[in-house]
Amino acid sequence: MNKVNIGIDGIKRSQVADEKISKTITSLFETPSGREVLKYLRSITIEMVNGPNVTDAELRHMEGQRFIVGLIETRVEHGHRSRNNERIPS
Repeated sequence: MNKVNIGIDGIKRSQVADEKISKTITSLFETPSGREVLKYLRSITIEMVNGPNVTDAELRHMEGQRFIVGLIETRVEHGHRSRNNERIPS
């Protein structure tokens, strides 16, 4: 039986399932096209600065977008770490 843990996204799932999600996302976003897409998403979310006239609703919307892009970036990093920690069969 697989151990259930809390994943990067706060969802309970086995470590194997969590690593699989990260490795899949890493495979997608480590391609040249994937890197360009992530660069674009980052530019319109994390790097976006709001002025003083932003409404509460607009700010909440932007923070949700930032969270998702940050989660993708964290998954990519986790996917790389998971790959590096895999044991090579003897």
